[in-house]
Amino acid sequence: MWRCAVLRDPVRLLIIGAGPYGLSMAAQCGHLGIDHLLLGRPMEFWRSSMPRGMRLRSRTDWHLDPLGIHTLDAYLRTLGLTPEEADPIPLETYLAYAAWFQQRSGIHADRRLVRRLEAVGGAGHPFRATLEDGRVVAAANVLVTTGFGACAHVPDELARILPEGSYRHTRDCADLRSLAGRSCLIVGGRQSAFEWAALAVQNGAAEVHLCYRHDTPGFARADWTWVDPMLEELARNPRWYRDLTEEARDEITRHMWRIGRQQLEAWLAPAIAGEAVHLWPRSNVVACRRTPAGRLEVGLDRGHSLIVDELVLATGYRMDVGRLQFLAGGDLLPRLATRNGYPVLDEHFQSTVPGLHFTNRFAAQDFGHFFDFTAGVRAAAAILGRALVASAESAAALPGGHRHSRANTAD
Repeated sequence: MWRCAVLRDPVRLLIIGAGPYGLSMAAQCGHLGIDHLLLGRPMEFWRSSMPRGMRLRSRTDWHLDPLGIHTLDAYLRTLGLTPEEADPIPLETYLAYAAWFQQRSGIHADRRLVRRLEAVGGAGHPFRATLEDGRVVAAANVLVTTGFGACAHVPDELARILPEGSYRHTRDCADLRSLAGRSCLIVGGRQSAFEWAALAVQNGAAEVHLCYRHDTPGFARADWTWVDPMLEELARNPRWYRDLTEEARDEITRHMWRIGRQQLEAWLAPAIAGEAVHLWPRSNVVACRRTPAGRLEVGLDRGHSLIVDELVLATGYRMDVGRLQFLAGGDLLPRLATRNGYPVLDEHFQSTVPGLHFTNRFAAQDFGHFFDFTAGVRAAAAILGRALVASAESAAALPGGHRHSRANTAD
């Protein structure tokens, strides 16, 4: 196991978030000899905000290891499974793979959370992270790769009409056993909505209604084979995506939208075919009130009224970096340029605050919506790892050879 910086020492790279992108980056740091500290509870967002029985839309080759050794296929072999037998990948299998990858790669994660991230100034270690126990970490560079639960989206038109305390976002409804014997309305008509419906029925829900504004999507197995060559090119040339024409970038976005949003995984079709699931396409919620019995009467714009026990919003996530509490509680947001809620990033995932980097979904605007998925973990690790090594080598070549004399990756 490689050395991980202790809390009292300045660290070259502080990684905030121990999900897929954080774990992959920590593995890359170990391989390249980059002094680092990984903060966060491994895969916590996945464990707490995704329901048991969920199936991933990704393929087994979207693994975490930048070196291609401790892959998901390698893990499946330890279970005596082929990729075909594990497809579609159960959430529980992926979580077990992440734990196996962490153990085999010797990755240490400090489970404490960051409460505040601030600029300190001065050469070498301009960031100070205050942890939940009051301890402080100084860092030359910071990578933010947290879960995006803070960005759960509740559309304004629903927030205005839904009584306080009458609904849960899917983020807060991962334990679907709570719906056993009850009826619910799920607002939303994409993969997560249909998957929550299927799993609610499997967990004993008496009745599930699905309400959505569009036609019912078709069912088909997602084909992501076209993604890997693009990510391999991006890993080689970090400017590849941003140097495409606007039309080419838009076509990639449309293609990902067609697969990720306009079709549903084929395994869901029989799972929602029973009498317990009711579909309400081309419908909007226009009214909601509590009945004297404590249930919810929900009015749809097509004239129907539904009486349910629970209301679940499968309305997705809208990125807004300002919602990250450790940033909102610090002094970096005024210096952090954003566009549509995303941080503006250079070709090394660096924001307009030198040394402050973002990956995972926070990078999707400048690097493509590949980063909405785990597909981008290894490309991100390769790009940022190279940038940090180049920065250190450049600093070491300066008079005096001070390896950490400059903090950011734009040296």
